[in-house]
Amino acid sequence: MTTTESQVPVGQLVAERPAAAAVLERAGIDYCCSGKRTLADACRDKGIDAQQLLAEIAAEEEQAKLRDQGQHVNWLDRSLTEMCDHIEQTHHVYLKSELPRLGELIEKVVAAHAERHPELTEVRRTFAALRAELEPHMMKEERVLFPAIRQLEQSRRAMAFPFGSIGNPIRVMMDEHDVAGDALKQLRTLTGDFAAPEDACNSYRAMLDAFKNLESDLHQHIHKENNILFPRALALEA
Repeated sequence: MTTTESQVPVGQLVAERPAAAAVLERAGIDYCCSGKRTLADACRDKGIDAQQLLAEIAAEEEQAKLRDQGQHVNWLDRSLTEMCDHIEQTHHVYLKSELPRLGELIEKVVAAHAERHPELTEVRRTFAALRAELEPHMMKEERVLFPAIRQLEQSRRAMAFPFGSIGNPIRVMMDEHDVAGDALKQLRTLTGDFAAPEDACNSYRAMLDAFKNLESDLHQHIHKENNILFPRALALEA
């Protein structure tokens, strides 16, 4: 990391490196109304090391690359255990960090712009419903379904699960995927395909970028489960 990077205005930093938005918000740095301040100045006021923050931004970008690389792995050639691990360590880690961060960002945008953009109130409601669906969904996968899939693969024989066939929790997960998919479509519709209005501030634009990333990640996430992991687990049980 160079000293020059720390002299970039935080608003410009987020515009050029969207992943920086999540890191700056966790650090409590305003890249919207105070977007013209340099990263060095903003970090100095917060008592944060600018180079460390830049390293965190780079790590955030690498995490995004790991999720993207999962698209190009032939999961039909990998074990079910590897696939469960991948989903938890990439898509679930992303959602657990991003959903709270995006919720706070939406509240900020609604407070500043809802008077001129009343559709933002519905955006907030739709996102809240999506988050309320996804958070317990991940917990059920991590505590119930994925351990069962790993156990089934390791045993290579019929298992007696408390919930009966492994198809029962899979069916619930797929129904919940449909609900999440509908919410994503609604968010895209409400925001005009995630297009920023002329009066959008940096926070507004960061929110829309976050929606795009969320949609892309969830599409990959759901595809891997619905079309690869779940059918393979059902075939193994059969």
